[in-house]
Amino acid sequence: MIDFLLGFRDYVLVFLAMITVVVFVHEMGHYLVARANGVRVETFSIGFGPELFGRTAKSGTRWKICLLPLGGYVRMFGDADAPGISAADRLARLTPDERRLAFLGKRLDQRAAVVVAGPLANFVFGILVLAVMFSLYGEPRTQAVIGEVQPDSAAAAAGLLAGDRIVEANGDTVASFQDLQRIVRLTVGDPVTLVVERAGQRLSILTRPRMSEVKDALGNTYRAPVLGVIAPADATTIVRHDPAGAVWAAVRNTGEMVSATLTAVGQMIAGERDTNELRGPLRIAKGAGAAARLGFATVVYYAALISINLGLVNLFPVPLLDGGHLLFYGIEALRGRPLGPRAQEYGFRFGLILVFALMLLATRNDLADLKVWDIIKSIVS
Repeated sequence: MIDFLLGFRDYVLVFLAMITVVVFVHEMGHYLVARANGVRVETFSIGFGPELFGRTAKSGTRWKICLLPLGGYVRMFGDADAPGISAADRLARLTPDERRLAFLGKRLDQRAAVVVAGPLANFVFGILVLAVMFSLYGEPRTQAVIGEVQPDSAAAAAGLLAGDRIVEANGDTVASFQDLQRIVRLTVGDPVTLVVERAGQRLSILTRPRMSEVKDALGNTYRAPVLGVIAPADATTIVRHDPAGAVWAAVRNTGEMVSATLTAVGQMIAGERDTNELRGPLRIAKGAGAAARLGFATVVYYAALISINLGLVNLFPVPLLDGGHLLFYGIEALRGRPLGPRAQEYGFRFGLILVFALMLLATRNDLADLKVWDIIKSIVS
């Protein structure tokens, strides 16, 4: 019973707390910029479905918590769904005073600012959290020195030796073992040219990483290209940062994460990378549970990563996401007028189908990773 309660706390409550925080940050970004631009906000909701509890502020905004906690939204005055009716027609139905408070009555740049504020808030939150972590706990960095070459590995076949210091990979500077891992895992098994320092000399060595199953610190297992080298046990140091250095380190880590994610998504679209790496809520919850068991600092770090990823995903140019709205606004800026209601309706239908299909794929991946299908087969058989 105790194990069940601990598991429920780690895998459910911690996960819901993380999601609630990052969703609140996202929606608060929309809310603050909307209010700064004179938009009346009707609803600020954490979760979907029936309202559990809430209150109405003096501004008229209904702040509420709903039954289904996986998400949230901010509903602005004059932005209610009206299929087949153009923004101009919806505005025409409002009085002059109402138009001044309506989201649709604002200039294009104001509307774009409100939309981009949500993802931007997630990025700022993630960077600030990482900066605080790097200030308080330091940033772990592992020297790019080979401590051990695994037998029958790509590294052994290429002639890498223990004691080699890797300084470049495919022309990119390697300052740490983490840099090497990031570069290699984005190659999808393509050859990697390394520049290593050995006995005071620099050598260029061509390696061919091999696809293998790897497990990260949070217990997630996936296939990725690996060289087969291990850093020395004493190669990891904790780099202490002053506040300015911590912010820069957080920005650098965020940039590397965003770049790696965009590269991986592009490889999936091109069919070069397995889509099994797409994670849904079940594996995110699994990661939250693993983070909880590693300690509070790991939970906070994981929440920062989720926030940054949420901000990035919402900027994808898919109708239904914030990036889709920004895409429509970009088209409006080029055309001098918005797309017609039918074009927007078809766009949002396409976005809904695409988002739903990706959710199904990610959930299938989660179930496969958690061996749910194997459990069902064993029960049925």
